[in-house]
Amino acid sequence: MKRIYYYYIALSGFFGLFILLMLWNTLLVPSTHFPVALVLLAVITPLLIPLRGFLNGNLKSCTWMSYLSLFYFTYGIAEAYTTPAELYYALLEVFFSLLLCAGSGFYVYTAEQVK
Repeated sequence: MKRIYYYYIALSGFFGLFILLMLWNTLLVPSTHFPVALVLLAVITPLLIPLRGFLNGNLKSCTWMSYLSLFYFTYGIAEAYTTPAELYYALLEVFFSLLLCAGSGFYVYTAEQVK
């Protein structure tokens, strides 16, 4: 597979995860214990830190994005286990985080193989 396809997979995982987290925490199931802005700040901010380099295809930013996606994978598994009412949202989070992790990981791996 060409290297650019892995980047597209990573981008679709990122934007899917970003949109899902925004909708999940604002419209679908807003938090009753914490302010929505605080929840969004805690959940979305880690995705935005390496975003500029990730969108430019920087290998270091793609590596960090792959590492960050594992946090969302773990959180999705925990949510699926503890909150059965939000099972489908949690499984979508797991799916998008795996897309992000695999896409950015293979993108970096194929870039290193070219050298």
